Amino acid sequence: MNILEMANAPGMMLPDQYKRMSTVEMEDRVRGIKQRLGRSLFIPGHHYQREEVIQFADVTGDSLQLAKLSGSNRDARHIVFCGVHFMAETADILTSNDQTVLLPDMRAGCSMADMADIHQTERAWEKLQNIFGDTILPLTYVNSTANIKAFVGRNGGATVTSSNAKKMLQWAFTQKERILFLPDQHLGRNTAFDLGIPLEQMAVWDPHRDELIYDGDIQEIKVLLWKGHCSVHENFTVANIEAVRAEYPNMKILVHPECRREVVELSDYNGSTSYIINMLEKAATGSEWAIGTESNLVKRLRQAHQDKKIISLNPNMCPCLTMNRIDLPHLLWSLESIEADNIVNPIRVEAEIAADAVLALERMLQRA
Repeated sequence: MNILEMANAPGMMLPDQYKRMSTVEMEDRVRGIKQRLGRSLFIPGHHYQREEVIQFADVTGDSLQLAKLSGSNRDARHIVFCGVHFMAETADILTSNDQTVLLPDMRAGCSMADMADIHQTERAWEKLQNIFGDTILPLTYVNSTANIKAFVGRNGGATVTSSNAKKMLQWAFTQKERILFLPDQHLGRNTAFDLGIPLEQMAVWDPHRDELIYDGDIQEIKVLLWKGHCSVHENFTVANIEAVRAEYPNMKILVHPECRREVVELSDYNGSTSYIINMLEKAATGSEWAIGTESNLVKRLRQAHQDKKIISLNPNMCPCLTMNRIDLPHLLWSLESIEADNIVNPIRVEAEIAADAVLALERMLQRA
């Protein structure tokens, strides 16, 4: 059963009673449950979550940071992960068997992670091995499914984050001549370019056409980029940058490396979510910033730094739609299911997949 089938299965849909509750009642109930469950409950919240949810998070952070904190929290019996499916999977992989990870809404997926499924990846790997032989090491962004992490782990590779991608690519090149980078082509391209690899030595693998997109001598290829992307960050454009430069000549542009190469190249700074947050914390009072990342985080940064002018690089940017599946009614439903001992939407990764995925995660954590 896939994620969509699970989300629509009987018992997986939000009961109507939660749709009729007022915000005040739901917030009071959440507070009460948190008080009653105490340290046996842990609620990690991703930076991109709605404010109505993030207000109840015990910690906020990026996906791997939250998964690691979940894994190190041995007091919590129940971890209600306010993020998306692949993040909850990673938390389940890193937690113990007597801990339960819940995702408040099973429809909270990730379009990027879904752009590389295990069948496409195994088919691509066989074809690439036939072309290049045993010269490729696979790396996957942590924004990928447990199956993809496991595939990478089985084949000697590792996971990467947007914070440590450069370090992990440097390590990968000490292991093999070429890298297959999944599933986000933009992070892979931007990181490899920063390491001095020219664009002419990068190719794109199209999983739908089962073919390598490249014009030149294939033996010159150093980086094989999976044709995937973040549907939020790909919507920042050169036109957005030109508009900001024209209207706000003193404004600095700060973007996430999941953005297209040409956007990163024209920005003033680029870096991970943590990098963006830290840059704003250190920025001078009165400074001006256009931020190229998810809009919930931009709003939160604007609220936290009212001494600075902060705008979204794309004024028409919508929040991450799948991340926004997690809302207050689903959070309350998840928490009340714990108290009723009738848990809904648990995330369980098969032991064999988890074991291989851990190999990929550990190879990264050893070098982080």
